Amino acid sequence: MAIGKLHAHKKAMITVLIHIKVGSEKRNELTQTIASLNRGIRMEKGCLRSDFFQSVEDENELCLLEEWATQADLKSHMRSERFKVLRGAMNLLREPCKMMFHTSFQLEGRGEEICL
Repeated sequence: MAIGKLHAHKKAMITVLIHIKVGSEKRNELTQTIASLNRGIRMEKGCLRSDFFQSVEDENELCLLEEWATQADLKSHMRSERFKVLRGAMNLLREPCKMMFHTSFQLEGRGEEICL
């Protein structure tokens, strides 16, 4: 639906959300592994964000949220040793993790009208 002219530049970003359920007996081990990997992930080329969360409702539900500047940066990360270790750590899970990928666009500039 066209609302008007787009006067802004758009910048794409890839968001990765990994939802994890782990047994209570393995939670500390998995949490320590992901926390140590996360420091290095943040230093990888194109990583805009990498945060690790625990649900306030269920301490065995964890979430890793990453944002990548480009698809190439994300692909490089997914071929990295850190990602291989992360995948290996998923063997500790109570059930398979859910990985979701989203591409979003940030509008930049001074625009009076936006075209959707």
